[in-house]
Amino acid sequence: MMHRLSSAVIGKQFKLKELEDKLKPLGYSIGGGWEYDHGYFDYKIDEDVGYTFLRLPFQAVDGELDQRGVTVQLGQPYLLNHKFNRGLDDNVEPTEGIVPMNSLVNQFQDPVDKDATIDEKYLPTAHSLIRELELTLIY
Repeated sequence: MMHRLSSAVIGKQFKLKELEDKLKPLGYSIGGGWEYDHGYFDYKIDEDVGYTFLRLPFQAVDGELDQRGVTVQLGQPYLLNHKFNRGLDDNVEPTEGIVPMNSLVNQFQDPVDKDATIDEKYLPTAHSLIRELELTLIY
């Protein structure tokens, strides 16, 4: 379950390159689930029982994300937790003695819960990260 966070950055527009240049030094990375019209900056808070992220969504407003100079608009940040199985995937089944190609690339198990409950202990960290985000991008 995601936990939505209020922030003054919601609705603000930036050139994607400038946004990346400001957020990467703070520890954010563009999440792997981006499309041509939208994406996410993720800040990994913890990976103890799963991956807990502060996620900052953005939407292209004047083109596609792979275009130079594209402007994006920020959405509402939220906390997200993915619980996962530790260790290697033990469900890889060879077919006629051949190991599937994707098992050579992705040996890790699927998440137990892609939308796990957020532990309240991460809220102070998330609020601190939101303040840092606002100071970096707005004030």
